[in-house]
Amino acid sequence: AAMAGGARRLYRRILQLHRALPSALRDLGDRYVKEEFRRHRAAGPAEAQRFLREWEATLIQQQINEDKQNVTEKAVYGIQLTEEKLNDFRDEQIGQLKELMDEATKPNKKITISKDSEYKT
Repeated sequence: AAMAGGARRLYRRILQLHRALPSALRDLGDRYVKEEFRRHRAAGPAEAQRFLREWEATLIQQQINEDKQNVTEKAVYGIQLTEEKLNDFRDEQIGQLKELMDEATKPNKKITISKDSEYKT
């Protein structure tokens, strides 16, 4: 129960930070976060702990970027992943990151998110 409450608070905080993003990135980010949290609902304790720890680190980095943006007025989005972090990912996760990167870096194209990518657990 404590884990669920912590996950909900983390989830809400991430979505709150997304409000500062441009509309297309916000939609993409919100969808990605929702799908990831939904997929990990039934995760075992060890995997859930790691999942939350990684998202907490991402949240902290987003807050740092938001603070930098407030000081410099230059928009900073995302974080650089180290090779060590990338080596920890499963092939499926690498594929998801590639799709996310491809979608987010399309030139002058509105980002669309399809409803048919719903995951069921």
